[in-house]
Parts: sequence; structure tokens; C-alpha cells
Amino acid sequence: MAHMVAFLLWLILFALSGPLALLALLVYPFLWLVLLPFRLAGFAGGGLLRLATALVTLPLRVFERR
Repeated sequence: MAHMVAFLLWLILFALSGPLALLALLVYPFLWLVLLPFRLAGFAGGGLLRLATALVTLPLRVFERR
């Protein structure tokens, strides 16, 4: 009896996972497009922080060489 229940649970799992996989394939490109501006903002913010760090540490690097 336990094998029958396990088999039925596997059938239910396979019946549900197929549509969920198709839904994930359809939703993923839209989710990627929605999150793209945040990635670009993070990239630009990281660049600005590196520029600010370089400008602040520039005098130290110049005087270190002397």
C-alpha cells in the first residue's frame, strides 16, 4: 500500500512540475527585464564609488613615491 501511495505522489509531482517549469520559462525573461535597471544602477554606483576612492587616495599615492 505504501508503494502505491508513493507512486501516486510521484505522479502528482510530475503533473505539477511540468506546468511550473513552463511558467518559469515564461516569467524569467520578464523578471530579468524588470531587474535590469537595478543592475545598471549598481554598476554605475560601484563605478562612482571606485572613482571617489581613487580621488581621495590620489594624494597618498603621489606622496608615497617620493
